[in-house]
Amino acid sequence: MNPIAEHEFEKLVAESIDTLPDVFVELLDNVVILIEHAHPEGDPLWLYAGTPQTERLYYGDLELPDRITLYRLALCDHVGDLETLAEEVLITVVHEVAHHFGIDDERLHELGWG
Repeated sequence: MNPIAEHEFEKLVAESIDTLPDVFVELLDNVVILIEHAHPEGDPLWLYAGTPQTERLYYGDLELPDRITLYRLALCDHVGDLETLAEEVLITVVHEVAHHFGIDDERLHELGWG
């Protein structure tokens, strides 16, 4: 599908975050969700960069936040319509937040999120 406007994509991401249970949102620690137009090398739809909470020994000093990045153009290219894009954004947000909590792809598939 043709890319949607940045502000509309941001709204889809915000709506997806709003659907997360409060208990998960409260447990998010030192993580930021970013939206970029496209990845500079290749065409991934999303990227999690950081240390999952299950692998952290400690946090402090100058630790940068974990980053969940969604690539707007790639996600729009990946789907055929706005409804499917909204579903894909939700799946992506849930998937990447799960990685922040240390849940791997195999477990996500078992839970029906992959």
